[in-house]
Amino acid sequence: QVQLAESGGGLVQAGGSLRLSCAASGTISSFNTMAWYRQAPGKERELVADISNGATANYADSVKGRFTISRDNAKNTVYLQMNSLKPEDTAVYYCNLNWYAMWNKKYDYWGQGTQVTVSS
Repeated sequence: QVQLAESGGGLVQAGGSLRLSCAASGTISSFNTMAWYRQAPGKERELVADISNGATANYADSVKGRFTISRDNAKNTVYLQMNSLKPEDTAVYYCNLNWYAMWNKKYDYWGQGTQVTVSS
C-alpha cells in the first residue's frame, strides 16, 4: 500500500513564500512521476507541476518563474517551493505519485491535500 504524507501548507500574505513537502512510503516503482495539483473552491483540480524520476520538470503557465518542483529520490519525497505567492494561488494542494507497469497498467496515488491560503 502506497501512502503520501503532505506538509507545509498554511496562510501567507501575497508576495510571500511557502514550501510544500510530500513523502511517499510503500512499494514504489523507481520509474515514477511525482506531481502537485491544486483545486480552488468551485474549480476543477489542475496540474501545478510535475517531475519525473530523472528530474524533468513541467509547470503550469500560471506558476512558471514563481514555483519550483524538486525531488529527493532516496527519500521518495517531492517538494514545491512557492515564491511570489498571489491570492489566486489559494487552493488545496494535492500530491500525486504515478507510474506505469506492465501492460500499461497505471498506478496512481494521491495525498490528502494541504490548504494554501494567500491573503491580499
